[in-house]
Amino acid sequence: MKLILYLSEAIIPLMVIYIVTIGLSHRQRVYEDFLDGAKSGLRTVVEIMPTLIGLMVAVGILRASGFLDFLSRLLGGVMQYTNFPTELLPLAIVKMFSSSASTGLLLDLYKAHGTDSHLGIIASILCSSTETIFYTMSIYFMSVKVKKMRYTLAGAMAATIAGMIASVVLARWI
Repeated sequence: MKLILYLSEAIIPLMVIYIVTIGLSHRQRVYEDFLDGAKSGLRTVVEIMPTLIGLMVAVGILRASGFLDFLSRLLGGVMQYTNFPTELLPLAIVKMFSSSASTGLLLDLYKAHGTDSHLGIIASILCSSTETIFYTMSIYFMSVKVKKMRYTLAGAMAATIAGMIASVVLARWI
């Protein structure tokens, strides 16, 4: 066990030493390449910052306005025919836009129902088996300037729905 702990603490420094050694053995300008990569990363951050701010503001407005509660009441009629709990609809919707905002909703749900409750277990599985679709698409596609997304949104929505279904099914076994 001590060996595993030691390796887990040493892996990052060992990887840095390995990368620098390989770079030097190939006669690369390791430090200059690092600086170029850091500059490129900062440019990417500056380019995607408006998208990030817009998404965060939009999620904050949706959450504070009560629209998510309204939407879950509206969809609750449809969802009564499935086994998906309507209390988790705001979480499932917000998760598509922002992971940090969904974490806030998840913590609120834990406070109201408990972490080991059936809803808490479903919510935990849901948050770990779904993706922030719109955030990820906007960041990745904007950074590489992709204009045509083709079937990305449809595929991501299908994967999210599969994750939602899986969260309900898996929570029954726990």
